[in-house]
Amino acid sequence: QVQLVESGGGLVQAGGSLRLSCAASGRTFSTYPMAWFRQAPGKEREFVAASNWADTSTYYADSVKGRFTISRDNAKRTVYLQMNSLKPEDTAVYYCAASDSFTTAQALMRSWGQGTHVTVSS
Repeated sequence: QVQLVESGGGLVQAGGSLRLSCAASGRTFSTYPMAWFRQAPGKEREFVAASNWADTSTYYADSVKGRFTISRDNAKRTVYLQMNSLKPEDTAVYYCAASDSFTTAQALMRSWGQGTHVTVSS
């Protein structure tokens, strides 16, 4: 079981940038596809971005495509989410998750982090 800890959240003005990090424990981190999800106040958790284990394939929700970039450093056991051109509607708790297959399905995630808050002010 891989354990995940997110960091990098905070308050930023619209149009600004943040980079979230997700540090993983466990020697098998490099074999897991990873994903980011978010949950805005009063809404269900939704998919944001995913990366396969080799970081050669990525997939994004339409709402963040062109603004967010997922990447990973397997040597550091860390996955990142670079968020640019942030909008107030990006305000949410952001979660990283590990899965056994390259998927966007929440039900197939095997491990979740505790989340990090991102607030975008207008």
